[in-house]
Amino acid sequence: MSNDFIPFEQPVRSGWRRRQALSAAVGGAAWAAMPSAWSQPVSALAEEAKAPPLPELGSALQVPRITRFDGTVYEPAQSQGQVLLVYWWASTCPFCALQSPHMEKLWRSQQARGLQMLALSIDRKPEDAVAYLRSRGYTFPSAWASPEWRKAFPKPKGLPITLVRGRDGKVVLAERGQMFPEDVEAIASLV
Repeated sequence: MSNDFIPFEQPVRSGWRRRQALSAAVGGAAWAAMPSAWSQPVSALAEEAKAPPLPELGSALQVPRITRFDGTVYEPAQSQGQVLLVYWWASTCPFCALQSPHMEKLWRSQQARGLQMLALSIDRKPEDAVAYLRSRGYTFPSAWASPEWRKAFPKPKGLPITLVRGRDGKVVLAERGQMFPEDVEAIASLV
């Protein structure tokens, strides 16, 4: 057994064990094989290098006001006392493309139970994100996180990013990277 192996029983920061173990087992070789078409422009890479880490579990999470693609406004007060799912994504992110259908399924099944969701696109242009959502039939509440808006609420390092804030306003889940479908489904237990 190598030192890089993480057994499934070993607790990890957010409790989503399989993805962490798979990531450790695959190692950096998979990242080196990624096509260069998925690379970001230099400015995006520089911004990512300065991105903050994931918020700590138990820390307060305040999301600023933002206008969604459908013209409605997310007001922070509207999600007080509710579970809030914040999902950072981009139309060019292959891992987001795999996770987003599961986010849509979660949204459709849990919105009646009170789940609040805010999907934040980091696409270069909001039109790209809108076209992407429309072409796939996604209905989860989404907004364009402009570079200016991200100064008030910076995206943590990585993509996709999944954060869940509990009813008490504190982070109960913080994940970087693609989640397994069953792990996305498990978010329903937090609602």
